[in-house]
Amino acid sequence: MKNTRYLMPLMLSFFLNATAQTSNELKIIKTFSIKSSGGWDYLELNPLNNWLYVSHSKQVNVIDRTSGDSVGVIENTIGIHGIAFDKENGKGYTTNGKLNSTTIFDINTNKIIGQITTGKDPDAIVYEPYSKKIITCNGHDNSLSIIDPFQDKVVNIVDVGGVPEAAVSDDMGKLFVNLEDKNEIVVIDTKTFKVINRYSLSPGSGPTGLAYDKKNRRLFSGCEDLLVILNADNGKIIDKIKIGHGCDGVVFDETTKTIYTANGEGSISVIQQEDSDHYRLQPEIKTKKGARTITIDQNTHQLFLPTAEFDPKELNEKGRPKMKEGTFQVLVVGE
Repeated sequence: MKNTRYLMPLMLSFFLNATAQTSNELKIIKTFSIKSSGGWDYLELNPLNNWLYVSHSKQVNVIDRTSGDSVGVIENTIGIHGIAFDKENGKGYTTNGKLNSTTIFDINTNKIIGQITTGKDPDAIVYEPYSKKIITCNGHDNSLSIIDPFQDKVVNIVDVGGVPEAAVSDDMGKLFVNLEDKNEIVVIDTKTFKVINRYSLSPGSGPTGLAYDKKNRRLFSGCEDLLVILNADNGKIIDKIKIGHGCDGVVFDETTKTIYTANGEGSISVIQQEDSDHYRLQPEIKTKKGARTITIDQNTHQLFLPTAEFDPKELNEKGRPKMKEGTFQVLVVGE
């Protein structure tokens, strides 16, 4: 017993160091080219097969996550933002920001099943397993549309009092939503779909990406140049960590206990969780400018980020470098 007592800290230290080293060795290993024009937002992995769904202007490009080969296209999703999946019913849902709707499709064939009218400018979308509902975050009317996937209709609308940017579930009856303009996380009871709490993110501002550690009940909110880590039960801020500029997506690797933030400046910030209350910033991973959203394959630990090539001499209507036509791509980050 005495030897075991001294051995355990050494083993823990070895594990943490090995995990951190693995995270730091990640780099761009593949680039998947998608030859079509327009902007992008979220991307998601189909939970039933090897397909990656990439939002792209007026459509969703479906590609093989290993080879990058095209599997198909889900069309007429104008202003597409997000994609979510309901495995039980075998259906997928998109948020079509310019149509104020969600498109329903079969996740085995990608065939369009129907459309549902949502709130104004639906952005992020999630499947909430406790209530078995699809939830859209509606940016222009400060609301959530609650969709029953068995009926495929909106059954509830929740006023969250701010612009909902991203949402995560604890799978136990609570939904957490970043409010971008209020600098807070609003907590929803998914049994009643009522707001039950609000957590301040100050000094964090402009929260976008949000991830969750189910084991330790920790929230990871990507704010402007700052990752804010909170206790999901009481909203207490555990830590504040400097990250790269332009974060719009955050993911958590459940095995390596690593948080990744996708920064539009062209980097991924890497934060290693040592335990529930202690976190350590690791060397960043270089990506490309514009790679601001992210998803993770929890089995292979690979990261996927969409972006494009830009012309610094030509600006778009927002005063930013203009995207070069035909250069849309998905970066694959791994070992």
